Amino acid sequence: MKNLLKNSIENSLSYADYRKHVSELLKEGKSTGNEQSEDLTKYSELNEVRMNRLDKTIQITEEVRAGLANLQSKYIWLVLSEGWCGDAAQLLPIINKMTELSENIDLRIVLRDENEDLMNQFLTNGGKAIPKLLILDAETLTVLSDWGPRPESAKNLILDYKAKHGIVDETAKTNLQKWYLQDKGVSTQNEIMALVDKCEKQLV
Repeated sequence: MKNLLKNSIENSLSYADYRKHVSELLKEGKSTGNEQSEDLTKYSELNEVRMNRLDKTIQITEEVRAGLANLQSKYIWLVLSEGWCGDAAQLLPIINKMTELSENIDLRIVLRDENEDLMNQFLTNGGKAIPKLLILDAETLTVLSDWGPRPESAKNLILDYKAKHGIVDETAKTNLQKWYLQDKGVSTQNEIMALVDKCEKQLV
């Protein structure tokens, strides 16, 4: 596992480079990932607009700011993502804003389809759901915790819809986007911070 993580980190991107990579592919009419289609490119274009907006508007709560300012240990936050993923577009700007508030966190992003062996270690109900955040001890590369692919309330919203209607259709996806809009990133911040607090207790 340690070699797998080491190789992934060596081939990872910063948040700025990830955004640049996705944008450059879109100029060629492509999305990230092994599969290429008009739909995936369209999703990537929508996500580009969404992330541009969130980069400007996301606010980190005072409680989370205080927690991040007081971190004692050093971490690598390694995120598996793809440009076409709607959840990743909603969550990566939040994760990035959090890491910008602490010198003790280094955010690195890898593409899921280019890191299949790593993705297979962190499946969700047997699926390669993203984004997936791995919280690593920066010194030992030990995986201290993982989170994703979406906050608990958002996950339950989709599960309840699927239980009722049998599928996840465009209505479900619209409902999910509305949930993200109303939540303003607070659930994501609180859930990740709760995991980081546990990591701190493990390491300090």
